[in-house]
Amino acid sequence: MLRQHLPLFSSSSYSPIYMALSRLTRQNSHRLPPASTKTSSRTIMSSSSPSAASVPFESPRKVVKKVLSLSQSEGDGATVRRSIGGHELRNLDPFLLLDEFSVSKPGGFPDHPHRGFETVTYMLHGAFTHQDFSGRKGTIRTGDVQWMTAGRGIVHSEMPASNGVQKGLQLWINLASKDKMIEPRYQELKSKDISQAEKHGVKVRIIAGEAFGVRSPVYTRTPTMYMDFTMQPGSQLHQPILEGWNAFVYIIEGEGVFGREGDVAASAHHCLVLGAGDGLSVWNRSGALLRFVLAAGQPLNEPVVQQGLFVMNSRAQIQQAMQDYYYGRNGFEKASQWSSA
Repeated sequence: MLRQHLPLFSSSSYSPIYMALSRLTRQNSHRLPPASTKTSSRTIMSSSSPSAASVPFESPRKVVKKVLSLSQSEGDGATVRRSIGGHELRNLDPFLLLDEFSVSKPGGFPDHPHRGFETVTYMLHGAFTHQDFSGRKGTIRTGDVQWMTAGRGIVHSEMPASNGVQKGLQLWINLASKDKMIEPRYQELKSKDISQAEKHGVKVRIIAGEAFGVRSPVYTRTPTMYMDFTMQPGSQLHQPILEGWNAFVYIIEGEGVFGREGDVAASAHHCLVLGAGDGLSVWNRSGALLRFVLAAGQPLNEPVVQQGLFVMNSRAQIQQAMQDYYYGRNGFEKASQWSSA
């Protein structure tokens, strides 16, 4: 998502690079402790039967932080609910940002740059057209996914492609220092091509990773799982998560109990950070559908220096990114000659 539109040139008496830096949002630095690499070989279980009430994990994950994402303005006339990347949860290595966005024409996210991470856009409703300075253009619709690796540099736009309100999720995933300057690439999946499975009242769309013995074809340069679960009333889920990975849940619709059977139910627009363990248990005791995404990723355990739309490992690298963007070099050669249609 566009955090703030950046002009290529400034008429200010200050250095254009300085002015561009000042227009980006604040720097964010964070380092996480080393993580265990122990893995889990357990299989997913789901059931609507009381006989499956026992939790099949040696170390069940519990909710350790709960963040309500509140609406805020973003881009050009858009509204987002930001959970990761907000003041309550700066980042969750390797995740940098999670926005639930809502936007109608003529608003959107006009031309803006990225470097050093990946963006994953998952459409919940409507359609968005993406185009970038390499000439690539495409539209993703309800249920589609675009997995964009910005790498050394992308300038692009993301704008509504249909009437009414367009809704979706955008997740930012950090890249390791060795991958930050790779060439940009895309992976796009139409809704019909996303791996799906269903068992005992629990349906899952597998954007990345594996569930119910079904695996997504998406390649994750930073090891990641990302799934969209829908649970019928009365159903329960026991989902393995690799130990040592950081994980969270974002509730799209309904309410459910996450982590421990006796916990208070959490409702829509809450982001739940999960503690250490080898799996997550979820119960839907309400009379309505429960829909949520579950994401987990292997921590990079590297310094994170973020200046708005650029995420690197040092302040010097951020300054270099701004210079490259302004002067049109090292991946941004086409920036000054391009604008979206």
